[in-house]
Amino acid sequence: MHRASRRFFTFAAYASLAASMLASGACSDTSNPSDPPPPPGGEEDAQADGGKPERDGSTPPKHDGSTPPLPDGAAPVADGHPFGSHGFPYAPGVIVPSDSQTARDDATAQFYDAWKKKYLIKDCGPDRYYIATTLDGSGGGQGDTSITVSEGMGYGMLAAALMEGHDPDARKIFDGLYLFFRDHPSSNSPDLMAWNQVKGCGNNPTDGSDSATDGDLDIAYALVLASHHWPSGPIDYAAEARKVIAAVKTHDVNPKTKLVTLGDWAGPDDEEHYYGTRPSDFMTDHFRAFGRVTQSSDWDAVVDAHYSLVATMQGSWSKETGLLPDFISDTNTSAPKPARADFLEGGNDGNYAWNSCRVPWRLGTDFVVSGEARAKSALTALNAWVRKATGNSPGKIDAGYLLNGTPTTASIENALAFVAPFGVSAMVDASNQAWLDAIWKLIVSRGVNDDNYFGNSIKLLTMIVMSGNWWAP
Repeated sequence: MHRASRRFFTFAAYASLAASMLASGACSDTSNPSDPPPPPGGEEDAQADGGKPERDGSTPPKHDGSTPPLPDGAAPVADGHPFGSHGFPYAPGVIVPSDSQTARDDATAQFYDAWKKKYLIKDCGPDRYYIATTLDGSGGGQGDTSITVSEGMGYGMLAAALMEGHDPDARKIFDGLYLFFRDHPSSNSPDLMAWNQVKGCGNNPTDGSDSATDGDLDIAYALVLASHHWPSGPIDYAAEARKVIAAVKTHDVNPKTKLVTLGDWAGPDDEEHYYGTRPSDFMTDHFRAFGRVTQSSDWDAVVDAHYSLVATMQGSWSKETGLLPDFISDTNTSAPKPARADFLEGGNDGNYAWNSCRVPWRLGTDFVVSGEARAKSALTALNAWVRKATGNSPGKIDAGYLLNGTPTTASIENALAFVAPFGVSAMVDASNQAWLDAIWKLIVSRGVNDDNYFGNSIKLLTMIVMSGNWWAP
């Protein structure tokens, strides 16, 4: 089926929000993030600060996804990496901001506390939580009654799992978000999430009952993380992860191209969208984890297909910049191309805009955890271009570009959704150290009231990576 725009906010909405912030002088967070947040109401370095074990980038991290048999009566052992433990070694060659490990952890934890206080809502049933994606006027779904989207739920579940060790309520929050997800299954699969919920806690009756791939992928990955933190209890996170991964493979991966689709609604009856994809969904670190969890080499082909497409698009459309468009079409041909205007969301569907701003984060994270050479190659071009285009000043990063590097009309500087991901891409090479430090300094200086749900959520998750607290199961 063809659908209307699914972007969480329009350019006009963001511009209006930015203008109101400037007019009101909201240049810093007026809350005190260091204050502890109030308790919540009720299908199948060891980085720059210390030694880092050398590890072949092609070697999977600590876990192979299988669960070894336990002796009779033995309890499963938690083998996750709590926030601040730094037990997961980043790949050789990865750099982190020059601030001390303690400073990076503190900044990340403080921003998480402020983000949680602002966006985590307890509602829609006993012990349920959701992420309020429309709270600050940034949009998030369709219509004025929207309250959340599956993307935001995926971000929230990732944050809760990754902040275990800092937040004593992490498991309670994760479970509440999980229950909300399970309360809102996609109309096409019980193990994927309907992408948009509205006031009254139901799915959006106007085109909101099927799934969006980004939310599906992050929810699955978050469940895998949870299975390593909390291996026993009322929710079998490992079993639930396998169900969601199976549904993703069936409904969100094109069996011919091995590329992720736009959601479980994109099928062969709609060829234009069935053979379209969104680069911000190229979560290759997730795909690797899914392969380990399911012990299936099918996910290796998925990883390869995405890196092949990245190389093709950069070679054909953005040799000088490395930029990828929000959407790619004709992926079943030898000549995939940037999507036409209004392919799915608007006039910038073929440009580097509010979707592809996340690409440097997603591909950069794969290099961080796996040392993937193809990720580094793709990001090297992107890093070189953005540093030159901005004169090594991250404050000059615009909110949108043509693939040739020309800023799009009426672009906004300093949108966190565009700035923060470049911090993760900078981590791929030591030559980017000063650039990475400048990005880190800029985003740390911005409080939770200086941006909206989308920018703040991307900031939080990229800070987790940059601080040395991301890990792969």
